[in-house]
Amino acid sequence: MSVEVLDGATILNFVEDEEAFSEFIAERFTILDKNHDGILSYSEMLHELQGLRVFDTHFGIDVKMDPNEVSRVYSTIFFQFDHDSNGTVDFEEFKQEMKEMMVAMANGLGFLPVQMVLEENGFLKKAVDRELMIISTPHVGV
Repeated sequence: MSVEVLDGATILNFVEDEEAFSEFIAERFTILDKNHDGILSYSEMLHELQGLRVFDTHFGIDVKMDPNEVSRVYSTIFFQFDHDSNGTVDFEEFKQEMKEMMVAMANGLGFLPVQMVLEENGFLKKAVDRELMIISTPHVGV
């Protein structure tokens, strides 16, 4: 975990960088696809869904939730990814939904910088790292 400063533009710029975003999505998809069949089952995505921490409530403190409610929420999120309702998520479905989620996150953050604790290999950390790399790279002819 690291503490970083980011805003909506950081996330949008990452999503709009087709090469960087696609590369990260492909890496993440490969990690989740435990049986290497090119699609994600609910059980393969469950760990990722749990990482979204949808049940944090106040300053990162977990609240004990009804297991049936937890299962219902994770199923709903999974089916949001499963655009063709076939019970699995392929790469394009995963990429499209992650893009939509990140754009929604960016819109929610707005353009005022906020300080957040980010997971080392998480989507937001990758967006911040990309921005820092661009800022620190000397531009020719500037």
